[in-house]
Amino acid sequence: MTPAKDLHFADIRLEAHDVPSKQAEAITAVMTGVLNDSLENVAHSFVSKAEMQKSEMIQHANLSKFKSEAQSSQEHHFSLLQHETEKFRGDIEKMRNELKYEIDMVTGGQCLDLTLERGCIRDELAKQNAETTNKLDREIHALRAHLEAAMTHRFKELLSSSNLPSTFSPKLISIKASTSSALNSR
Repeated sequence: MTPAKDLHFADIRLEAHDVPSKQAEAITAVMTGVLNDSLENVAHSFVSKAEMQKSEMIQHANLSKFKSEAQSSQEHHFSLLQHETEKFRGDIEKMRNELKYEIDMVTGGQCLDLTLERGCIRDELAKQNAETTNKLDREIHALRAHLEAAMTHRFKELLSSSNLPSTFSPKLISIKASTSSALNSR
């Protein structure tokens, strides 16, 4: 049906309900205006298929652009992270080398200290050994002198005793001299 026929049909229905013809036309005109306004409002609320497709294409383009920017940003961020990681690795390696150097220095210092301490101990032992040797030599010399004095004294006693014949005296003196020289050679 066409809009004119619809209006005419509405007038007839109103007249069937005992509405005068002029009032029926006025009511129909008002209702038509209201319906037209409502349809116009509804038409403004909806978009055409072409506009919808255009909007979808714009949104798709914006989404693709956003994805591309996000991916580029991620790649840039990943590159920065890799650069920082390499920098940290370099710093760690540098610290490791410095620590190794310090450990080597401390170890070398300890070795030097131990070597010096060993040298001091060796010198102290050599000094004590020399002192002990000198002390032993002095004591041996003192014992020899004491033994020689005791032997001399004993020989003198033997010589002075009247029991021995005088022929033994020169022989005893020669024995005493050979014994003294043997003791001195040791």
